[in-house]
Amino acid sequence: MTQDASSLIHNWPQYLSAAMLVMIRLSGLMVFAPLFSSAAVAPRIKTGLVLAMTVLLAPAVSVVPGAHAVLEMKALLGELSVGLVFGMSLSLLNEALMFVGAVLGMQFSFSLVNLLDPNSKVETPVLGQMLNWLGLLVIIGSGLDRTLLAAVARSFAVVPVGRGVMDVTSAAALVRMAGGIFLAGLQLSAPVLAAGLTVEVTVAVVARLSPQLPAMIVGIPVKTMIAYGVMIGSLAVWPTWIERHFTALLHAAESALVKP
Repeated sequence: MTQDASSLIHNWPQYLSAAMLVMIRLSGLMVFAPLFSSAAVAPRIKTGLVLAMTVLLAPAVSVVPGAHAVLEMKALLGELSVGLVFGMSLSLLNEALMFVGAVLGMQFSFSLVNLLDPNSKVETPVLGQMLNWLGLLVIIGSGLDRTLLAAVARSFAVVPVGRGVMDVTSAAALVRMAGGIFLAGLQLSAPVLAAGLTVEVTVAVVARLSPQLPAMIVGIPVKTMIAYGVMIGSLAVWPTWIERHFTALLHAAESALVKP
């Protein structure tokens, strides 16, 4: 019997405690993080992924200097807070895309057309759903899901298992990141907003010069078609925007972790 196997058998209670704490930290990703929290992913697949990562990580993180693999309330709440920092930070990307969809829906006269989101169980804009799926495709295509898992694995070296804590600093960082949703959404929807505003001003001026022109009948379809054209033309920069903001949110989540 090798020395590693003998150590594993001798210290099995510590490894089981570490495995439980690792599983709790990973649970935040399955609840909030993009892709992993999607209702399109079957629960058994999420469970299998968490169990596989737990089996792989538990023996390594339990021997990290400073690890405190003990099942106590402070350790359980600390691991849950670390997982929630990662999951809730990255979920802000979906919220930003939903905000962009709501803004663009008003430009496309889709403000009254909503769908039921299977994740949040609330009505969401049609374009918001489309942009949400676009974000998931970009995350999968660029390998950001693997980057997220690697970042969570690195977090055990920054915040050893059982040493996580949630304080005012982490909460304030989450609030600041949430405030950036509106700025990020306006940046992404700015070309379409500018095109819609230009069409409205042009139609208003033409209607002023020619009162017999049915401005309400002509303005809405013209604005919708031009806004669609501008949005399709700007889709080339959307994957870069999504990847950059996903990476920025991931770095912000790592910075928000409280080092012991």
